Amino acid sequence: MLDQSESLALASLVAELERALVAQDAEAVADCFLETGFWRDLAAFTWNIKTCEGKGEIRAMAGAQLGAIGPQALALDPAETVSSADGVTEGWLTFETATGRGMGHIRMKDGKVWTLLTALHELKGHEEPRRLRRPMGAEHGHDPHRKTWKEKREEEARRLGYEEQPYVLIVGGGQGGIALGARLRQLGVPTIILEKNERPGDSWRRRYKSLCLHDPVWYDHLPYIPFPDNWPVFAPKDKIGDWLEMYTKVMELNYWSSSTARSARYEEAAGEWTVVVDRNGEGGGAAPEAARARHRHVGQGQRAELPGTGHLPRRAAAFEPASRPRRLQGQEGGGDRLEQLGARHLRGSVGGRGRCHDGAAVLDPYREVGQPDGGLPLGALFRAGGGAGHRPRKGRHDLRLGALPDHARVPHPAV
Repeated sequence: MLDQSESLALASLVAELERALVAQDAEAVADCFLETGFWRDLAAFTWNIKTCEGKGEIRAMAGAQLGAIGPQALALDPAETVSSADGVTEGWLTFETATGRGMGHIRMKDGKVWTLLTALHELKGHEEPRRLRRPMGAEHGHDPHRKTWKEKREEEARRLGYEEQPYVLIVGGGQGGIALGARLRQLGVPTIILEKNERPGDSWRRRYKSLCLHDPVWYDHLPYIPFPDNWPVFAPKDKIGDWLEMYTKVMELNYWSSSTARSARYEEAAGEWTVVVDRNGEGGGAAPEAARARHRHVGQGQRAELPGTGHLPRRAAAFEPASRPRRLQGQEGGGDRLEQLGARHLRGSVGGRGRCHDGAAVLDPYREVGQPDGGLPLGALFRAGGGAGHRPRKGRHDLRLGALPDHARVPHPAV
């Protein structure tokens, strides 16, 4: 049971931090943190993904950004409960700046901020059409030229990329590209998603037979449409593939399957990208293949077709993202060895497949660095996040985990 004094202490700390932010006092902001504290920002205060470690970095970031961002309010989220374990008290935040609104997460230790996460949720003046702002749908009154929803949707799909150009072109239609496309759709930003596979979700369907998501359901929701309450804790790959295909259609995304980006060139004078696209194997260099967009997003994912590593890097590179593995002998198991660099998510995915299904031994030269084998800290945090005592609203579990700056190097005291 939470000690009421701990909840009051966290509320007092949040109020102190709010005063410092609103006053744009960088020194006072830094004083709210432990010497070893962390502030991870997702586009709210830095317009970037930025982690500040220690008072020095936090003070420097606050000094550089607070004047431009204009913090206006910070408070504990009344819809969430404060929890405490092993000397760490944590809670959810809401905040507002001159340009946007967001949510955050805070962990307090020894009366100071240990970890702070701030994530921008919406821009003022560009709020998404959700809840009370949702579209009406029906149009009343007589209009013989009125188009139905289906006719409007078909016309948009026919014109975009041909008669009208997108503002954003997303190269790669996996779950990341789909989620980004859904967000942009709700903001009214014309967007096309390019995917080389025939159907949305094929990047999952075409992986190895026994694959299930490694992250439990609480961390896997896409925007707007959460998984149903009976969704498996660890969803099979083909089920995820079907969900992505359904999601793409229901969210009305302009998804160009069986399409590849041949080349991309940025035109400085026009301030836009010209991307040559082969859609459905049309080829021929016809005008419809030259898509122009202000922004180009490349979402290759973890299974991107990148060149092999070629040689073992120095041990100093151990904390770089896990690279694709390569076989040292043969092609399909049977006593082969897998060379795999990196100690994070991919090691468990591909290495586990090699151990359990191909009969291959896994060579991981950095196994002692980062997570222990089996990912105990990360797995324990996942299970704690799904427990009744730490269960925030849907869509927040990933933020709670993301608030830890490095769950391998700085494990949670409860683990």
